[in-house]
Amino acid sequence: MYSIQRHFLALILATVTMVAMGVMNQASAATAADLDKDSQQALQTLYKTEPVAQTLSKTARAILVFPNIVKAGLVFGGSYGEGVLLKGSTVADYYSSVTGSWGLQIGAQSYGYAVFLMTDEAVRYLEESNGWELGVGPTVVLVDEGVARNLSTSTLKDDAYAFIFSQQGLMAGISIEGTKISRINR
Repeated sequence: MYSIQRHFLALILATVTMVAMGVMNQASAATAADLDKDSQQALQTLYKTEPVAQTLSKTARAILVFPNIVKAGLVFGGSYGEGVLLKGSTVADYYSSVTGSWGLQIGAQSYGYAVFLMTDEAVRYLEESNGWELGVGPTVVLVDEGVARNLSTSTLKDDAYAFIFSQQGLMAGISIEGTKISRINR
């Protein structure tokens, strides 16, 4: 019985590892042109599902868009994706998003997220820091249905607002706290 359980666990671990490696490779293989196009399409998708995001975009100093984050785990897990920093409709720079985690988890999923930087200080922090760990530095509010319902241009008081979208896969829940965002060359 123990041998069967051990082989079954090894098979699950091998499967999750292969899926994660394949998807992570796909997530990191984007060219600058691909990231530009995918980020614009992701924003349009977000605006259709969350109109408050489009309202925020009108006053945001910049928007970080990560169109495809891939997360996989079996006790230990991680996520990775690449995106752009938009100032207006212009791509100002390219960034990666990396998270590590451990705990009760198994599976893989993909999602996208956008962070609307509302202040010049938040933009400056991103550009001048050697990587921004979300949860440290400028205040980021994760916008869910409850927050979105009460959010308007007159109630904006935080440095940044984050939206998660296009979630697909076999893992439950997403948190971006602890995610490290770093500048990359494209």
